[in-house]
Amino acid sequence: MGKGICISRMKADNSHKKRLVLASRNDGKIREFRNLFSSLPVNLVSQPKTFEVEETGNTFAENARIKAIAVAKETNSLAIADDSGLSVKALGGAPGVFSARYASNDQARIARLLYELEGINDRSAYFTAAICIASEVGQVLIEVEGVTQGSITLTPAGNRGFGYDPIFQVSSLGITYAEMSNKQKRDFGHRGKAFRLLEASLDKLIIDSTSTS
Repeated sequence: MGKGICISRMKADNSHKKRLVLASRNDGKIREFRNLFSSLPVNLVSQPKTFEVEETGNTFAENARIKAIAVAKETNSLAIADDSGLSVKALGGAPGVFSARYASNDQARIARLLYELEGINDRSAYFTAAICIASEVGQVLIEVEGVTQGSITLTPAGNRGFGYDPIFQVSSLGITYAEMSNKQKRDFGHRGKAFRLLEASLDKLIIDSTSTS
């Protein structure tokens, strides 16, 4: 980032950490975000377990915005939301924004996708992550999007990650998300790419908000 204060290199105790509510109750997503934010002076917490947000957007960016605004207003806190999903070329971009609703659980979603691709040679796909941060009153502050190209494997491989990770192979590495280390996921994953786009703006946002609080 190269100029001003790089807050990601500052060591802050809990009393100086900015509360940031993640608009998710997905344990895998929460773990991944905490790993991404581990060097920032942010106290990342998940949204209230009883709070529901209906994802009515037609794009990942729209859904991320809807969730961030709703959770920010509900918790009266700075909120971050991501909407991410897998798009498969041979399926016309499906499951896309319906990735989490493609079946009832991760195992069933993987099984359905592999069944839909039986006998299809073109297994190219990409993962998208759209991230939005909203203020305590629901004003959109930052929006970014990261994309990783890859393909769908014939069978699952690896035991890390969550969701479609065991069947999504990254083109540049030749391994699935579920076979990657945390560092590789940060470097090559769609959420890691989006976070790098977010980081500089987030640094400034945290500095400004802590200096005026």
